[in-house]
Amino acid sequence: MPTPSPEPRVPAGAEHGDVVLIVDDVPDNVALLHDALDESGYTVLVATSGAGALERAAQARPDVVLLDAVMPGLDGFEVARRLKRDPATANIPIVFMTGLAETEHVEAAFEAGGVDYVTKPIRPREVIARIAAHVKGARQARQARSALDAFGHAVITVRAGDGRLLWQTPLARELLQAVDATRDAGTRGPVLSEPLLDWLQAQAVLAVGGPPAALGHPLVLARDGRRVSFALHEATGEDEWLVVLTESNDRATIQALGLAFRLTTREAEVLHWVVQGKTNRDIGDILGTSPRTVHKHLEHVFAKLGVETRTAAAAMALGKVRRG
Repeated sequence: MPTPSPEPRVPAGAEHGDVVLIVDDVPDNVALLHDALDESGYTVLVATSGAGALERAAQARPDVVLLDAVMPGLDGFEVARRLKRDPATANIPIVFMTGLAETEHVEAAFEAGGVDYVTKPIRPREVIARIAAHVKGARQARQARSALDAFGHAVITVRAGDGRLLWQTPLARELLQAVDATRDAGTRGPVLSEPLLDWLQAQAVLAVGGPPAALGHPLVLARDGRRVSFALHEATGEDEWLVVLTESNDRATIQALGLAFRLTTREAEVLHWVVQGKTNRDIGDILGTSPRTVHKHLEHVFAKLGVETRTAAAAMALGKVRRG
């Protein structure tokens, strides 16, 4: 009987069907990589130009892109920047191929969004080993993101160094927009606003080397009556962090306080801001009234709650809101 042909060798961490997009304008390079990756069990796609790479990536959503840095027309750096700006392709790992080992070109590759690079002449075994690691990590991250999306969580992944937003669930995107927590950084795509980035960088320093201490130090941003709390959760990669967003709606809380203690709307508003630690002057500024008027409303609140101090009123209100 004839000896059966051996199964293609699949590197550790790879699965049959993982898709690699090779982008290179040199046919010999493409042929060498295609054969090696195909033999190792990958599904291989090819683009020979920057424009073709963007089209294939948008259509096929590969698991990793193997991208030549220097090509005529749209070069690899610009291709990477465009892939990272598009939410549909932003999470695809990009491994650069370059004959340019100078520091500035390596820095340019990472600045454009690359996660790794290999130098030419190409050594297929090295390329396959690097791709296997990045595909495995991307697969795990994709599974986690799918679960978060399915359950409607508000979560983002962000790079602490420059505030670049790497991924966000639909609910997180809506909350970020509601409190104006991001800004457009041009070719880098959306990045965190300065207050949020300052907070993230400070808390990331605390969390390195131990449990995420920042969980006890959330940041709250508010705009137009909506308040969103940001809490650092865990590191997802080198300098990359998972941040959980939680909304607390002032209007809903005020309405709940009014119903619970039979307060007027203005009395409930005053009590709400007392719970937030605001002074009478602060509350007057927020509500557009005088501190004296705030004091009168607060006297009515004390009477209805049966307390004599701001601390006692705040404690009752917090207890009611938490139970509710």
